[in-house]
Amino acid sequence: QLRCLATMVTLQGIPKDLDSYPRDLLLFVSPSDYAATGSCWQYFSNIGKANLDVLQRESSQRKQLLLEALACLKIPDTQINEENAEVLGRLVCDLSGEYIRSSGGILLKQLKQCESFLPEQEEAIRSVISSGNTKYGPPSTWSASTLNELSGLIPVFGHSILQKVPK
Repeated sequence: QLRCLATMVTLQGIPKDLDSYPRDLLLFVSPSDYAATGSCWQYFSNIGKANLDVLQRESSQRKQLLLEALACLKIPDTQINEENAEVLGRLVCDLSGEYIRSSGGILLKQLKQCESFLPEQEEAIRSVISSGNTKYGPPSTWSASTLNELSGLIPVFGHSILQKVPK
């Protein structure tokens, strides 16, 4: 339905008020088409807030969106800073474990919004959390509010991390 709506909306060209449409619709508008009304940065900022699960995980379309976002934000390697993590939003759910490790705790805020993870992503999240080099510190210093803040990631932690959390 969204693909059909995107086709109908863009039939006469890209409307100037495209940002007023639901963000999920933008998943079916290419960044180059969107460039007529805004920047690629603005496009991916909106995409990062869209429901990416409208597109099948591991689909070529989702992979292409992530590649184009990384190119737009001029991210040369696997390290993502806080500003770019904010723009990527839910697109971080598709980043490989290498990006998660290289970016340290920067991506945790966005990762906790993800519906599911691939095994390599889970391993990377556990590695980052176990290091203690995040704004949350080592698990042995966590409080109930820390666990509340990280609630979307708790299923990934596993026994080895959870046993270190004070009762």
